[in-house]
Amino acid sequence: MLEQIKDWIERLRAGSTGGPDREHLPTPKTAGDQRLSDCRLIVLDLETTGLNGAKDEVIAIGAVAIHKNSVDLGDQFDLVLRRPELDISETVLIHGIGPEALTRGHETEDALLHLLEWMNGDPILAYHSAFDQKFLEKTLKQILGYTQPHTWIDVAEMLPAFFPDAKTGGRGLDNWADFFGLEVSARHHAAADAMVTAELTLAVINKAQKNDLITLKDLVGKLKYYRQLKNMHRPN
Repeated sequence: MLEQIKDWIERLRAGSTGGPDREHLPTPKTAGDQRLSDCRLIVLDLETTGLNGAKDEVIAIGAVAIHKNSVDLGDQFDLVLRRPELDISETVLIHGIGPEALTRGHETEDALLHLLEWMNGDPILAYHSAFDQKFLEKTLKQILGYTQPHTWIDVAEMLPAFFPDAKTGGRGLDNWADFFGLEVSARHHAAADAMVTAELTLAVINKAQKNDLITLKDLVGKLKYYRQLKNMHRPN
C-alpha cells in the first residue's frame, strides 16, 4: 500500500489524483470471528493543533497495518495535510509541523479518501483511542460527510488488561515502551507513535493467544471484562 500512496502523490503532483470513489468506500468490519493470527488491524495516530476536540483540527495522520502477527513495513500511511489556514503556534514545538509543512501538505479531501480506502474498513487501534476517534470522525464528517462507524480498540486499555502486574511507573505510551524495551524514534510524530503503538499491540496479541484468546471477539470480550472489574473496584 505504501507504493500505492507514493503513486497517488506522484499523480497529485501531475494534477490528477485518480482517487477512490467516495460512493464505494470499504464497509467497516465489526469485531467478530476474525482470527488474531490472520486479521488485518490498523494502528493509527494523529497530530492535531491542540487537545480540544471542539475547536482543534487534524494536521497529520500516521498509521501502520498489523497482519499475521507482524507489522507490515510496506503497509503504512503517513501524510501531513494541507491546512495552511490553521493556527499551530501553540503546538508546533510539540509535533514539529510548521506553516511551511501545512502549506506543502496533501489536499485533505483526497488524503482522507485514500485513508479510508487504505484502511479497508479494518478495526482501528490507537493509544487513548477516544482522542483519535473523536478527531478523525469529526474530520471525516466535516470534509467528506462520512459518518460510518468503525471498530475502535484502545491500546492504553489493552496493556493493563493483559499485563496487570507490569510496573511501568506510569500509564503513558513512553512508560509502556520503556517497560518492553522499545525504542521510540520520534515522539509526537504520527507515524513513529503509530509504529511503537503497533509493537505494543503485538505484545498484547501474543499474550492473548497464549491465553487461548483466538479471535478479535475474544480480545474485545477480555477488554469488556477488564472494564467491568475496574468499575466494580472503584471507590463509591
